[in-house]
Amino acid sequence: MANNTVKQFAESVKAPVERLLTQLQEAGLDIKDPEHVLSEEEKMKLLGHLRQSHGKKPAATSNRKITVKRRTTGEAKAAGGAGKARTVAVEVRKKRTFTKDAEGGIGGKSDEQKRLEAEAEEARKALEARRAELEADNKAMDEAAKARREEREAAEVEAQRKAKEEAKRKAEQEAIEKNAEKVRKAAAEKQAQKAAAEAAAKAPDPEKAAARPTRKAPPAKKGARGGKDGGRKEGDGQLHLAAGKGRRKKKSSQRNVKVEIDNQHTFEKPTAPVIRDVEVPETITVAELAQRMAVKGADVVKTLMGMGAMVTINQSIDQDTAILVVEEMGHRASAAVEESVEDTLLQSQQGEESTEGQETRPPVVTVMGHVDHGKTSLLDYIRKSRVTAGEAGGITQHIGAYHVETEGGVVSFLDTPGHAAFTSMRARGANATDVVILVVAADDGAMPQTVEAVQHAKAAGVPMVVAVNKIDKEEADPDRVRNDLSAHEVIPEDWGGEVPFINVSAHTGQGIDELLEAVLLQSEILELKANPEKPASGVVIESSVAKGRGPVATVLVQDGTLRKSDMILCGQEFGRVRAMYDENGQEVTEAGPSIPVSVLGLSGVPQAGDEALVVADERKAREVAEFRQTRERDAKLKRQQAAKMEALFEQMKEGGERATLNILLKTDVQGSCEALRESFVKLSNEEVKVNVVTAGVGGINSSDVDLAMASEAILIGFNVRADAAARKLLQEHELDVHYFSIIYEAIDVIKNSISGMMTPDIKEDILGTAIVKEVFRGSGFGQIAGSLVEEGVLRRSCPIRVLRDNVVIHEGELDSLRRFKDDVNEVQSGVECGIGVKNYKDVRPGDQIECFTRTEVAKQL
Repeated sequence: MANNTVKQFAESVKAPVERLLTQLQEAGLDIKDPEHVLSEEEKMKLLGHLRQSHGKKPAATSNRKITVKRRTTGEAKAAGGAGKARTVAVEVRKKRTFTKDAEGGIGGKSDEQKRLEAEAEEARKALEARRAELEADNKAMDEAAKARREEREAAEVEAQRKAKEEAKRKAEQEAIEKNAEKVRKAAAEKQAQKAAAEAAAKAPDPEKAAARPTRKAPPAKKGARGGKDGGRKEGDGQLHLAAGKGRRKKKSSQRNVKVEIDNQHTFEKPTAPVIRDVEVPETITVAELAQRMAVKGADVVKTLMGMGAMVTINQSIDQDTAILVVEEMGHRASAAVEESVEDTLLQSQQGEESTEGQETRPPVVTVMGHVDHGKTSLLDYIRKSRVTAGEAGGITQHIGAYHVETEGGVVSFLDTPGHAAFTSMRARGANATDVVILVVAADDGAMPQTVEAVQHAKAAGVPMVVAVNKIDKEEADPDRVRNDLSAHEVIPEDWGGEVPFINVSAHTGQGIDELLEAVLLQSEILELKANPEKPASGVVIESSVAKGRGPVATVLVQDGTLRKSDMILCGQEFGRVRAMYDENGQEVTEAGPSIPVSVLGLSGVPQAGDEALVVADERKAREVAEFRQTRERDAKLKRQQAAKMEALFEQMKEGGERATLNILLKTDVQGSCEALRESFVKLSNEEVKVNVVTAGVGGINSSDVDLAMASEAILIGFNVRADAAARKLLQEHELDVHYFSIIYEAIDVIKNSISGMMTPDIKEDILGTAIVKEVFRGSGFGQIAGSLVEEGVLRRSCPIRVLRDNVVIHEGELDSLRRFKDDVNEVQSGVECGIGVKNYKDVRPGDQIECFTRTEVAKQL
């Protein structure tokens, strides 16, 4: 039993502290402090005193046991429904037994006591572990609830913004309509004034009218012709005719009066057609084109039909067709150059560039070379880490981005895969780098991917430093590497060239310092500059989907500084930087030029190689992202239509007999997805076409399983797995999913599948040949060829050919094979036999009968 204080002991025996102190003093122990720690001897002395005071004597010879029981209660939180937590009461009971020996002391613990103590300790640890798990679950649920709450708030803000924009648009529309009404009224007033002026100009001169004699007209009688408002008014002396009557003659009893009225409309028809200048965008509807030419939509539709295009007034036409229509209708057309929101944003960003505030930035170095030449091992030695141990198959299958501190300053490294399938990754790494380290094994020389890396470096226009690795091996031959690379125009400095060749060893560290010095020297010659104060810009090196984090993009900052909470635009995706992590998984708040970081907070998974740009306005970022998505969707639709037409033409050429292998691919990162898709498509041949139905990043979900069932595709997961719902669907429909972690294993499996779908080759083996000596005919047995087997063997179950003068005249099978009167299955060489050929009656002496077999041989890629 562990030692405890007087106060704790009183609580355990359920006795007052003052009473326990009194009993201790009566037992001869000078203890007055409740915080005094009691020993085992003091407890036993107190026990003996209490026994004597109650009239009991301690046993002298027999052992006795004392059992102490203790019960503790606690609470733990467990996950409940609807994201709530519930409290669970937990009770722990402990029981300990002590043995009193003959001397009055308590002996050692028994095995049962030790077992009970161990079980109690395990229960306590399990309780603490369970409590920690519950706390972690509660924390995760709180974070998920917070994320959902933030999404709802963002949706509400977006809805409010759209409502404001709609109200603003309606107000602008009403203002436009009001202005149009004012313009119409002003035009009507102006037309009325013009008409009044013309009428006044045509009126007779008052002086001449006064000189002519006038006669007062008699008053009109009531009920006379014309009525009250008839042709003559009282007291006016003039005749007024109704509008639109043209010319009229009015007779009176006094004299004939001829009155002429000019009721001509004020609008005058143009004497010549109006030719307009029409700007035509890339796509335009027929109605909008008619509006720009100020003609009726039906006339445009009629013109298009005359040109052989059957379209409706709401249908869109391309720019070339629209220009032909405009010219056909007599107007001048010009192609409109539309400035997209993307161009506007890029121009504004370029306008902010200046040479002020630029500082020297660290170099970005890409490590390239053939597979298994020691690229990652060399980088491991520099970084003092172990990367290849974590890669499947011991080969790198992702682009790794790291920055390390050296004696000469910070250097950022990009490690690219060396496998043949990762060509796009190597090209992307070469385009984003300042210096290329070409790793070549001294015992292997220049290989295909080595030559490809040289081509990528030359295409990107970046300097190279050749690291001749594995120099510590006995079979190492550095001169062989120099000879091989000089054939590809990579001349060493020792031979008068410009490329440094450094002999290194990734295991012993030989030549590493010289390699870093050569890299830093190249960076000093390049004079790399960047402005850390401006908004960041860079390139997406790799992208993936992480569980619990969402889309994750590895961004290499090339200029400026990327900070937390910046609005970033990556290709077709955008978002605010919620968190940033370095290559060691440590969270950082900012990243300067040439520093790679993993960024969280994007709306989706960007494409590897996309440009990353910090934008001040979220609305602009959203507009550019939506514009790029629309453009990519249109381009994808055009590619699909072109692919359908191409497939149709191929089927027409091949008679529709070409088989198709559909594949649904899901990977962990964008780079692997790109490499596998290209590798699978390249496996297509004349007999089997490989069609990647869809390729994406992330785990396999139920939608992927449904699509695979609908398209009869093979499900392939590369470093990903199916979720619970997808696994249930796979079991229900008995579908197969193939998981891989090494790229060449996945390619080999697809090769085998294609080989199985290809038509096998037919191989013929000649078993034997017999020559016909005589032909016998009979009513009971037909025609029998008496033959002698010259070589090989004749089997009754195998097909035969009949040859005459070494020309095949019949191919079929045997009807009978006899030796004397007995039917036999085969006849060996040098033996005579009777042969009956099925469905053929023209066998002659001297003919040869050839027996052969057919075997199918599977084709191999």
